[in-house]
Amino acid sequence: MSRIIGIDLGTTNSCVAVLENGKPVIIPNAEGNRTTPSIVAFTKNGERLVGDLAKRQAVTNAAGTVSSIKREMGTDTRLELGGKRRTPQEISAMILHKLKTDAEAYLGEPVSDAVITVPAYFNDVQRQATKDAGRIAGLNVRRIINEPTAAALAYGLDHGESQKIMVYDLGGGTFDVSIIEIGDGVIEVLSTCGDNHLGGDDFDQRLTNYLVSEFKQQTKYNIAKDPMALQRVREAAEKAKKELSASTTANVNLPFLAQGRSGPLHMDINVTRAVFEQLTRDLVERTTMPVQTALNDAGLSVSQLGRVLLVGGSTRIPAVQDHVRSLVGMMPSKGLNPDECVAMGAAIQGGTLEGSLISGSAGNGMAAAGNGQEILLLDVTPLSLSIETVGGVATRLIERNSTLPVHCSLIFTTAASCQTKVEIPVLQGERPMARDNKTIGKFRLTGIKRAPRGVPQIEVTFDLDTNGILKVSAKDLGTGRAQEIVISSSSNLSEAEIQQAIRDAQEYAVADSQRKEAMEVRNQAETLVVETKEAFRVCGKELNKADQKQVKNDLANLERLVNRNSPEKITADALPEMKAAMEQLQRSSATLSQLYANHQASGQN
Repeated sequence: MSRIIGIDLGTTNSCVAVLENGKPVIIPNAEGNRTTPSIVAFTKNGERLVGDLAKRQAVTNAAGTVSSIKREMGTDTRLELGGKRRTPQEISAMILHKLKTDAEAYLGEPVSDAVITVPAYFNDVQRQATKDAGRIAGLNVRRIINEPTAAALAYGLDHGESQKIMVYDLGGGTFDVSIIEIGDGVIEVLSTCGDNHLGGDDFDQRLTNYLVSEFKQQTKYNIAKDPMALQRVREAAEKAKKELSASTTANVNLPFLAQGRSGPLHMDINVTRAVFEQLTRDLVERTTMPVQTALNDAGLSVSQLGRVLLVGGSTRIPAVQDHVRSLVGMMPSKGLNPDECVAMGAAIQGGTLEGSLISGSAGNGMAAAGNGQEILLLDVTPLSLSIETVGGVATRLIERNSTLPVHCSLIFTTAASCQTKVEIPVLQGERPMARDNKTIGKFRLTGIKRAPRGVPQIEVTFDLDTNGILKVSAKDLGTGRAQEIVISSSSNLSEAEIQQAIRDAQEYAVADSQRKEAMEVRNQAETLVVETKEAFRVCGKELNKADQKQVKNDLANLERLVNRNSPEKITADALPEMKAAMEQLQRSSATLSQLYANHQASGQN
């Protein structure tokens, strides 16, 4: 049976591990390193380079080198590379293939199966894109798991009593925070939040911009217009960032960086930790909101946390560690290697899937399930999933932070009489109105039996699997006709839009609630108008003249209000008058409604 490897497909660096004798072991790459740069390059002669080899030649081949492709997963981005326009999945697959090849060389046998980690805040499209990248690389992706969850697996299940921990994961390109309860063979994610465009790359860019600015002041030369020089500065900035985690000053010395009018130009700039922290203070502060949101969603205070785990290379930055300590009031744990623990956790999950028994301690402060204990992972979905219903309302089927897998069905009906098809937009986001969320998929159910509005019953089902990948199905219960789709990477949802959606949801929570109520009341009023018209058409003659006149007047008044307050224009201010008109029509048409109900009952018999 083929071994299942665990892969941390990172923004800046990737790592691969495997379970050996019940313990996760990092697999070194062909160059002898324990992590592999997530960089792909094509030389001028068409040779493909991945990892360390690609990073080494980036200065002389900046145009032919791609890094941080993880940030583009699930988008329409196409990059010109090696004479072809390539998708993020294809480029990521090249990195995965390198990791697969290195694992096969280490194990001495073919590798076909893998567990791959993704940021907890990756959306459905990005998860599917990651799975597709694995398939392109020749891997059967047995499971997609969240990076903080994998880190919790590496931390282990036998650290004494059950406890609630926070995993603070600041990597090269993404930030996640998850609140996780561990113990009794169970790792349960209580909540998750994050920012998929915040990481070490952003810290590097701030320092790069500073060096470019300083150099321009000194020499009047703009490095930003010189790709080769700019790449050298980027690499120097990354190196200086790492040095500043251990010392208070870093020297950036780049001789012959550019050619000026009077000769060669050299960069020699000292950067202090204080300057670096000033340049990046707002980036560190951006981790505050996700931490607070995750704690609130989990219903916990910081005093209830037993431990805080730091994951991701960027957590080595002293200012980040200080910020975490100020947020939670405790020293974060440094027992895990932040670069390797996610891959190790993925390997543990792979061992569980292949049936390898895990026993004893994993060493270095890490422990696995112990005594052949089964590990049960209970992960969550990061964002709510909805469909658009009448009036542009986003009707939720799955709330954010719901435990995976999730199966949910609701019965809907048609919005117009004799409707033979419905279009079902699938949405992701936290806003109550569909237009404020992102459509991640759309499909049509056709062949609905012609019937009056509100009669057909259409069952919409969401199935969100353990990988966080969504399948949507719709079925006309009258005809049995059904259709389903798996939300694929062709429907794109950028992380910037996700983050904006959550910020908007918090900022406009009150306004959103009022608008949703207004839309629901309008929908109820419109339904009452349609139902009363039909009842009057069938049974109106059975009323006396005075009652007929009253119903007609009240019906006309409510219909006027409905028409005046279109779905696009209705506000909370219109609600009192509309509610009063509805109540009046319900009172005056009570007898009519009873007559119509009797008529329907006798017709069915």
